Amino acid sequence: MARQTKAERRRERARGELAGKGWSAAIIGVLLLVGPNFMQGSIVGTLGPALRPAGWAALAIGAVLLGLHYVIARKAPLPKVERVAQQSPAFEAAAPAPSPSVAHRREPVFAPAPPRSTSPPASVPRHERSWSPAVLAAIEWRRFEAVCEALYAQAGFTTRSQSHGADGGVDIWLQSRHSDVPRIVQCKHWQSKAVGVKEMREFFGVMASHQLKSGTYVTSSTFSAEAAAFAEANGIHAQDGAALLKLIAQRTPEQQAALLAVAYEGEYWRPTCASCGTKMVERNSSKNDGSFWGCANYPKCRGRTIAKSKASAEV
Repeated sequence: MARQTKAERRRERARGELAGKGWSAAIIGVLLLVGPNFMQGSIVGTLGPALRPAGWAALAIGAVLLGLHYVIARKAPLPKVERVAQQSPAFEAAAPAPSPSVAHRREPVFAPAPPRSTSPPASVPRHERSWSPAVLAAIEWRRFEAVCEALYAQAGFTTRSQSHGADGGVDIWLQSRHSDVPRIVQCKHWQSKAVGVKEMREFFGVMASHQLKSGTYVTSSTFSAEAAAFAEANGIHAQDGAALLKLIAQRTPEQQAALLAVAYEGEYWRPTCASCGTKMVERNSSKNDGSFWGCANYPKCRGRTIAKSKASAEV
C-alpha cells in the first residue's frame, strides 16, 4: 500500500475530528429530546419542554457535520493498493490467460555497482523482434529464469523466486488457488549440452524432500533419452527449449511481446553472479584462455567465475 503524505494525514485527522464532533452533537441532541421523558418528577423532567429546542438544534448540527464528513470522504482520493492476479486452475498452454499482473523481476542493485556500458558490445546479437531459438541463445541464465516465471504468471499462477543465493534446488515456486499443494520448477539455461539423468535425479530428490509427487524441469537445451525416461516415470514434466518456444507461441501477441521485453531487459547478455545477484564483469587471465566472467563485487563476493566460452552452459 502506498504511504500517505503529511498533507493526506492531516486531512484524514480533520475528517476524523469532523465525524467525532458530528456524532457528539447528535448524541447530545437525542439526550436532550429523550432524556427528560425518563426523569419525570425531577428538575430535569420539568425542564423537558424548555430543552427540546436545544435538543433539535444539537441534532441538526450533528446531522450537518456528519453530512459534510460524508461528502469530504467521497471526494478524497483512494489509496493505491497492489493487485494480485487471479489464478487459473491449471497451466494450460492453449487456454486464454490474463496478462501478467506481476512485472518482470528487476535486477538487484548492489554497491559498489559494476561498470555499466551504455550499449551492447559488437559481439552481442541484435534484439530479435519475435521469439526464436536465437532469443534463448542470446540471454543469460537469470533472464531465462525470469522469462519462465513471467510465462507461468501469464497462466494465472502465483509465483515466487529469488534472484541469487542458495535456492535448495528450486528456481520457481508455483501456487494455484485450486490446490493447496505447490509446484516447483527447476530452470537450466544450457545450450551446448543436454540435461542428463544425473540432474533429473537430483531434482527428483528435491521433490521428495518437499513431499511432492510432481514438478517441472525447464531447459533451453534438450534432455538425454535417459533423463526423459526418468522424468516420465517419476512425475516430472520435462520441457526443453523447443517445447518452451511452442508454448510461448500459443500466447497472445501482446503476451509474447511482454515476454520478449523480459528476456531483453537491461544487460541481458551479461551473466549474473549466482552468489550475490549482481552483474558479472569481463576479466582477463592467462589461466582462463585470456578472458572470463567474474563477479563485480570481488573480493567481497567470491562467487565462481565463468569462462566466456561456457557462459551459457554453467548455470
